Amino acid sequence: VQLQASGGGLVQAGGSLTLSCAASGRAFNSYAMGWFRQAPGKEHEFVAAINWSGESTLYSDSVKGRFTISRDNAKNTVYLQMNSLKPEDTAVYYCAAGIGNYGPYSGAYDNWGQGTLVTVSS
Repeated sequence: VQLQASGGGLVQAGGSLTLSCAASGRAFNSYAMGWFRQAPGKEHEFVAAINWSGESTLYSDSVKGRFTISRDNAKNTVYLQMNSLKPEDTAVYYCAAGIGNYGPYSGAYDNWGQGTLVTVSS
């Protein structure tokens, strides 16, 4: 499966953005999906994950209560709704797909999108 992330941009602190990740290829609903991010000078960080059906989700503590991951299998798309954004959320956000159990470990995902930049100004 190939992934194309979009929706990044510049937003003020406290604002909202929604990222999208469109998947091409077959059997999108077989994949668990995840969002990760990497800020300048920092390590790759797990953000959120969702299982194949959308019934189960997982969030990092840093975004829990502010971000929501969802998916539309009919549209082969996963979303990341980001509310109450903070300057520390500034990063390149990557979507990823993996067969099997979803989770916070990047090694569980075989396919990665190109990333979309989110910049939160203070």
